Amino acid sequence: MNEITRLREPYSTPERQQEAAMMGAYIFLATEIMLFGGLFLVIAWLRYSHAPDVVAASKRMHLGLGALNTAVLLTSSALVALSVAAAREGKPAPVRLGLCGATLLGLAFLAVKAMEYRFEYREGLLPVPGSGAALSKAGEHLFMNFYLISSGLHAIHLTIGVLLLAGLLIRSMAGRLPLPDRAIVVTVIGLYWHFVDIVWIFLFPLLYLAR
Repeated sequence: MNEITRLREPYSTPERQQEAAMMGAYIFLATEIMLFGGLFLVIAWLRYSHAPDVVAASKRMHLGLGALNTAVLLTSSALVALSVAAAREGKPAPVRLGLCGATLLGLAFLAVKAMEYRFEYREGLLPVPGSGAALSKAGEHLFMNFYLISSGLHAIHLTIGVLLLAGLLIRSMAGRLPLPDRAIVVTVIGLYWHFVDIVWIFLFPLLYLAR
């Protein structure tokens, strides 16, 4: 009996066990949605209540780099979706290819984001010691505070996602991911990756297009 069909209490069938695993993933993602949802609401409120300052701060951000990272994450989501489909069909080679591509794109996103932070620090836009000189108004400073918090929190989540994808790739290459029996693992990690990508899809217009 393989890993996924080894029944554990209180489940009576493998299907019910997998349904429980998916429900656990959905509950976890719901808590993450509440976390980021609060940040989205605060940023939207700032755009409404301090519109001139928010627009001024947003215009100084690097729209091109933000758009590039959006394309990178959308492509990575497509690769993960292909990996999930291949895992359900028991095709390890496409799974590995998709996981490898998504992992590399996740690392590319982090590299671009680090470069963007470096530019913003030098331009005095980050509300941290040694920077922030270009933020002359309270609304601008507040907006950049939430920019740093939300984008930094997203980067942490994306780093976790990259580690999960890389770990899954290593397991597959080592022959420790039997498919399609363990496709549920690829599916759950894929859900997490899609969630991280969707968070960025909301952050991009709220932060970069508030102009």
